[in-house]
Amino acid sequence: MIRSHAQVIRAALLFRMAGEQQLGAGGDYAVGLEQLASMNRDQNVSTLMRYGGVRGISDLLKTNVETGISGDEADIAKRRIAFGSNTYPRKKGKGFLRFLWDAVQDLTLIILIVAAAASLALGIKTEGIEEGWYDGGSIAFAVLLVIFVTAISDYRQSLQFQNLNEEKRNIQLEVMRDGRMVNVSIFDIVVGDVVPLRIGDQVPADGILINGHSLAIDESSMTGESKIVHKDHKSPFLMSGCKVADGVGTMLVTGVGINTEWGLLMATISEDTGEETPLQVRLNGVATFIGIVGLAVALSVLTILLARYFTGHTRNADGQVQFIRGKTSVSDIVDGVIKIVTIAVTIVVVAVPEGLPLAVTLTLAYSMRKMMADKALAIVDLQVRRLSACETMGSATTICSDKTGTLTLNQMTVVEAYVGGKKIDPLDSSSQLHGSVSSLLYEGIAHNTQGNIYTPKGGGDVEVTGSPTEKAILSWAVKLGMKFDEVRADSKDIHVFPFNSEKKRGGVAIKRANSDVYIHWKGAAEIVLASCTRYLDLEGNLQSMGAEKESLKQAIDDMASRSLRCVAIAYRPLDADTVPSDEESLNKWELPEDNLVFLAIVGIKDPCRPGVKEAVRICTLAGVKVRMVTGDNIQTARAIALECGILSSEADVAEPVVIEGKTFRALPEKEREQIAKKITVMGRSSPNDKLLLVQALRKGGDVVAVTGDGTNDAPALHEADIGLAMGISGTEVAKESSDIIILDDNFASVVKVVRWGRSVYANIQKFIQFQLTVNVAALVINVLAALTSGDVPLNAVQLLWVNLIMDTLGALALATEPPTDELMHRSPVGRREPLITNIMWRNLVVQAVYQICVLLVLNFCGKTVLHLNDEPAEHANKVKNTMIFNTFVLCQIFNEFNARKPEEMNVFAGVTKNNLFMAIVGMTAVLQVIIVEFLGKFTSTVRLSFTLWLVSVAIGIVSWPLAVAGKLIPVPRTPMSRLCMKPFKRCKSSRAS
Repeated sequence: MIRSHAQVIRAALLFRMAGEQQLGAGGDYAVGLEQLASMNRDQNVSTLMRYGGVRGISDLLKTNVETGISGDEADIAKRRIAFGSNTYPRKKGKGFLRFLWDAVQDLTLIILIVAAAASLALGIKTEGIEEGWYDGGSIAFAVLLVIFVTAISDYRQSLQFQNLNEEKRNIQLEVMRDGRMVNVSIFDIVVGDVVPLRIGDQVPADGILINGHSLAIDESSMTGESKIVHKDHKSPFLMSGCKVADGVGTMLVTGVGINTEWGLLMATISEDTGEETPLQVRLNGVATFIGIVGLAVALSVLTILLARYFTGHTRNADGQVQFIRGKTSVSDIVDGVIKIVTIAVTIVVVAVPEGLPLAVTLTLAYSMRKMMADKALAIVDLQVRRLSACETMGSATTICSDKTGTLTLNQMTVVEAYVGGKKIDPLDSSSQLHGSVSSLLYEGIAHNTQGNIYTPKGGGDVEVTGSPTEKAILSWAVKLGMKFDEVRADSKDIHVFPFNSEKKRGGVAIKRANSDVYIHWKGAAEIVLASCTRYLDLEGNLQSMGAEKESLKQAIDDMASRSLRCVAIAYRPLDADTVPSDEESLNKWELPEDNLVFLAIVGIKDPCRPGVKEAVRICTLAGVKVRMVTGDNIQTARAIALECGILSSEADVAEPVVIEGKTFRALPEKEREQIAKKITVMGRSSPNDKLLLVQALRKGGDVVAVTGDGTNDAPALHEADIGLAMGISGTEVAKESSDIIILDDNFASVVKVVRWGRSVYANIQKFIQFQLTVNVAALVINVLAALTSGDVPLNAVQLLWVNLIMDTLGALALATEPPTDELMHRSPVGRREPLITNIMWRNLVVQAVYQICVLLVLNFCGKTVLHLNDEPAEHANKVKNTMIFNTFVLCQIFNEFNARKPEEMNVFAGVTKNNLFMAIVGMTAVLQVIIVEFLGKFTSTVRLSFTLWLVSVAIGIVSWPLAVAGKLIPVPRTPMSRLCMKPFKRCKSSRAS
């Protein structure tokens, strides 16, 4: 531990020294890199004050706390030279040689290497260097080939993981440059940048707080302490890598990259990608069981062959006994024993299905790469919990989806408005509004927002930034005539209550130039309206809220039924004496929420995404229930659900199919679990309601996928089987709590994830069927041959080649099958469904029995069948064994086609679309020809005539109609494992009775 700690410190110092040598001392700026780094590191407020506070630092850095840096390329380049870039050196991952070394660690391969070395030494000793190296050298080459292929596969997987990790780190955020908000990569942040901070954001660099309201930072990632730290002018320093837990603020960047504590930390950490997914764990269990069976068989074969050898029952090809007590030399005995041990070890190599975990790795890596190419999704993290989402998504039985941005386009526009209790028509005409009404309306909209409006100096269209809702309201106000900068300059923000998803509203307290104080609120229409006691009519007169409240409620319901999002704007004047005077009390001050004066309601249209209705239909056909969980009005939620096809008709809208969050929240736990299954739409839900729904559904046995974008969605995303965060609207906290990021926030992409998840599972099952067929056939043939003749038809080199075909190349061919539409016509795979289904058992047994029968006939009757009785015994045996080897390999090549479609009659459907599959099958066939025809010295094979090649091919081709015929055999629905357990259950019940 001490050595590791010292290495980390040393690395950090080396990085820092390298940075200082490269970056220099400050250049054109009045403050140097090391001075800023020291102030940030020590969080020294007195040093900050000595520089003149945040404004003094901004002057020294030639930036403006209101408008930011100029942002031109020359300015940014100069800042990078002086203070560094917001990047840090990555700790190198495992190199190829390390993967090579890991592959060599396999025990069976080590035994084979030792056997190869011994065989090589004995062969050279007995037969000379020219002929004696063939056997040992062939085994060694085959082992090295397996090692290199395994290492290359693992290394490629590691590189893919690194690329995905880079995608994860490349966070996009807004910064203020030259008075306008621009989107930049976190890597492009420079010292002097002015960065707005909102709930859920990651602090992108070290910096100083310019201004903030209720700003709370989670510094646990840096300090290890889970408490939330409140930031103000007494504690203004912000650390890179921390998360905004609450409030809003603006920061001035003073340290980036390796010159921050976060950068030093990240430079000494490497991502661990060596953990296994749950499916890999299950397959390792299957592989271990098969390996134990194979080991037992190999030990039996070893015992039998040794017994036959030392009792004089083993003969050479010419009929001579290999061992005669007292006559056979020690070197011949050692040579004979090594050959027997090598045969036993190669049986273990074939029996141990190393390809099962490799198949999971390959299919996951392939699926992720394809999905990233389609911009469908990115795996958030490469740890087990994250990577497993790709598998789990294939088993999802229900999806709890947000509405805004996921089912809708998130392109909002104000299409209807009520001001002073009257509908405004035309919508962008302010002539109907009294001056005092428009003034208060503009003031409320301009101050109570996290958005911004940039007006180009040379004229032109204004640029509106912020959330889609904010942009819609700001754009409407601009059309009415609002001068954003002027309105903001006339008043000063005293305290801000950021929009809260629990209360469904946000507010701001402002002080005008004449010291008058006003509170402005904006939020869910019916909630804000309920707090209003008066309203300001179009003439600017205050009126009591009597019957007008009911007509406004009716207007809200009418707009909501047309799928409009309704937002209300209200205000109240406040006595300046009631405002806290000191900063600490002001930060804790809760804005008054009662006795509000109603100003306006706007109806915002957010159209449904094209293709959502079809995506919902596909999910329904696939047995996946889609539920909408939204914070919007219940009427709006119902209208959108009908439009998207989540609700099929108006008849489905009764409770509890459509329910409000507060109603569901109030139910007892047991009743919630019963009701949860029936819920299709939940409106006015809080993040906690979403969490309760997820918990209830999971307790009921559902595999739940949840979409979320806000910081408060993190608990539900974490609780769900699969958490899906939104890539565009999602906060960094939501993304880190999720398993998958939907890059385009589109529900259709969620359906793609389900499709790919099912494809992963289906591809693994295809490979298992293929692998077990080879295992069973190879083991049975070698065991029966060993028991009867004392020799095996498939020698060490041949079995290693078969091992390469079925493990690595087979996994690569079958694990990369693209998803098909047929996958979405199946029901979801249950949590406890067996990996090997009855259909797979049927296909496996049919093919294995066929291959065993053919190969046994060739082994015991091969000389007669192939007309080799007149040939010399040694040559006849070699031809027979070569024919067995060739037929066995070709059967596997043809069986790969059968494994592609375990349930379909046409095994060739879509085969030409999978270029990788065709290339691997073609390459395997070509290599088999080369091995048999040109490398006979190394593989103990002889050249086969064209006729014998045709016979081998014909035997392989027969497996196709046989596979089709086998699929006509009916299979029981109950899994084989449960059928096998029935007698035991009956025994237990009879014993109990």
